[in-house]
Amino acid sequence: MPASPRLILLHKHGTSGRLRFLCLSSGVVAFQPLPALAALRDEDYSPTLQFHPTALVRQAEIHLGLPEGGIEPIAEFQAWVDTPAGDVPVLLAAFTGIDPPFAAAERIGSRFIAITESRQLSELERNLLRRAYQHALG
Repeated sequence: MPASPRLILLHKHGTSGRLRFLCLSSGVVAFQPLPALAALRDEDYSPTLQFHPTALVRQAEIHLGLPEGGIEPIAEFQAWVDTPAGDVPVLLAAFTGIDPPFAAAERIGSRFIAITESRQLSELERNLLRRAYQHALG
């Protein structure tokens, strides 16, 4: 049985296409960091069990104090991370507002970053962001 799924949250500006990721104090994987020995699986990895993001997205809205519909899942993105506790799915979701919810991020000690500001993250998280970035921009 896979470990509990994680979520990468992004905001894509509707006009400019500017893409920013929610960066928590622990990194960009919400809301529980991945273990130190975690490794990203190949992009073509396909487990028998798949996760639907709806419940996880709703939990993120509640955690951030956003109304229902403030975050929407991004279809067909799923990355898998191999950990000592088992495979962990990493799903992708986007904030629906015109601007990122800066106040909600600040309330939980987080901020929004561009992919170019991800140097402080682990190699695993940078690779997850790269996949999410490529998926979101096509």
